[in-house]
Amino acid sequence: MDASSPKRRGIQSVEIGLGVLSALAASRGPASLSTVAQASGLSASQAHRYLASLIAAGMAKQLPGTGLYDLDSGAIRIGLAGLARLDVFAGADAAVADFMRQTGRTCLVAVWGDAGATVVRWFPGNPAVVTSLAVGSILPLLHSATGHLFYAFGDRHVMDARAREDLRGSRAAAALDLDALKARVRRDMIGRVDGDLIPGLRVVSAPVFDLQGRMVLAITSIASPAIDREGDVEAEAALIAACRDLTLSLGGRWPAPT
Repeated sequence: MDASSPKRRGIQSVEIGLGVLSALAASRGPASLSTVAQASGLSASQAHRYLASLIAAGMAKQLPGTGLYDLDSGAIRIGLAGLARLDVFAGADAAVADFMRQTGRTCLVAVWGDAGATVVRWFPGNPAVVTSLAVGSILPLLHSATGHLFYAFGDRHVMDARAREDLRGSRAAAALDLDALKARVRRDMIGRVDGDLIPGLRVVSAPVFDLQGRMVLAITSIASPAIDREGDVEAEAALIAACRDLTLSLGGRWPAPT
């Protein structure tokens, strides 16, 4: 096959291995061997061999005790490196740095991934926030300020399907008025929770949109009990302004409140 052919010859084993890795990435959490095999179109024995190679390369891991498989640090680094090459993240880094100079608050940047709202940047403030959240953490759709943003502005079919899953598994989620939640977030252009996800932490999150008006990421500010509430209103306004300015600088479209 020459260079002008529409399809070049590759290495089939690499393609299959990447398919197994993609199956792991598409899973909402650690997956069984049979689940990975089915998702990648392989037999269990074939999937096991490819998973063993991915584990040796640092791309996957097998969890002790359960035997389930998940992404390891190598795959996460590659994914984050790919995200970092998008201009929107360079712009978000600058916007967060400016916001933190004004407020000193801890911030994170999140995008919607296969597993949900995923933290891809973490910026410790002063005073620091003590939390288990970190780069790679998945934030709940219905119990986090960031999740509320994605629910309100994300793909309606995807968000409604994910919300139905969460409602089936949580009595607290079932008590939420999702229509009111969506209306409030879209009206205020911000998501808010006060101790809902982690007791004591006050969290607000604002969206960034692309040129088609689609939400591409969320910038979230976290305040610990050590930070006085008197500055919350000003910090919220500054966060919204930062996200609106970032949206416009990227050629995006900031929607009118509804």
